Amino acid sequence: MGAGVSDLAAGMEAVGKVAGGAGLGELPELCAAEVLLHLDAPEICRLARLNRAFRGAAAADFVWEAKLPENYGYLLDFVDGAMEGGGGGRERSVMGKKEVYARLAKAVPFDGGKKELWLEKSKGGVCIALSSKSLVITGIDDRRYWSHMPTTESRFHSVAYLQQIWWFEVVGELEFCFPAGTYSLYFRLHLGKASTRFGRRVCSSEQIHGWDKKPVRFQLSTSDGQHALSQCYLDEPGSWILYHVGDFVASTTEQPIKLKFSLAQIDCTHTKGGLCVDSVLIYPKGFQQEKVISSQKPAGGGDEVVGARRSDGRPAVGMRSSASAERGGVVKGEEAPEP
Repeated sequence: MGAGVSDLAAGMEAVGKVAGGAGLGELPELCAAEVLLHLDAPEICRLARLNRAFRGAAAADFVWEAKLPENYGYLLDFVDGAMEGGGGGRERSVMGKKEVYARLAKAVPFDGGKKELWLEKSKGGVCIALSSKSLVITGIDDRRYWSHMPTTESRFHSVAYLQQIWWFEVVGELEFCFPAGTYSLYFRLHLGKASTRFGRRVCSSEQIHGWDKKPVRFQLSTSDGQHALSQCYLDEPGSWILYHVGDFVASTTEQPIKLKFSLAQIDCTHTKGGLCVDSVLIYPKGFQQEKVISSQKPAGGGDEVVGARRSDGRPAVGMRSSASAERGGVVKGEEAPEP
């Protein structure tokens, strides 16, 4: 839509010059603001550089309030909690709506830094990330099985690395007031241990085993009765991938919705290992930053996956969708995501 904004500005400038010699700079600020109400936040910022009228309109509170989630006051409570010195309330009272938007578009840590929220810059949708340290992982305190591995490829600068285990299970919960809409929940996983050698990213696959024998099962449930159950094989080493657990609908901002989600592979006939668990991500439905694999619903509650099959005949991972480059997102985990 950025090209459309340029075309719009050029067209308006031309019309202005024909009609009495007045240029776009003569456009009343209120009219400019009406134009901005139909644009996304990045487009508003670009158009603000056009002339004085658009620059003034781009600072108007009513323009930016229309772009903010309806419960932005609730989100600002997290900003206040993240600030030191307790001066957040006084600062909020003098913040313009553009400043509020800009602050919420940056990562806001909460729950001791184990979780973050932010607004997706283009549409203003609420995004949330939960680190591996906020999840309940079976055996996480036993160094024979798991270790916390520092890395620049996580927004939390640390991932949980599984060396080997029989019973693999990761469970998480979140209670939050989401703006009304549909959201998608993902686990961000990586097969293999990535490191940097001579300035290049390398991935060790020595400890990867067991994931080709049975699929991993994903579950999602909400406090208002929504459920999702799916599964897929983990068979793409060397890349950070978002595994789609399911979608849920938030119908009101008045009451918080409680989410419970998990991934598990608890067949104890074999061990599995060589997996990094980074985080759980919640995005507005349709917003993607990285490679996504959509898992499939199990057929009749069994272990088989309905849908495409791999070249060796086993049930395969689900549909793959291309990554979008919005918000500087990472494709295949080569760099850490920046909010």
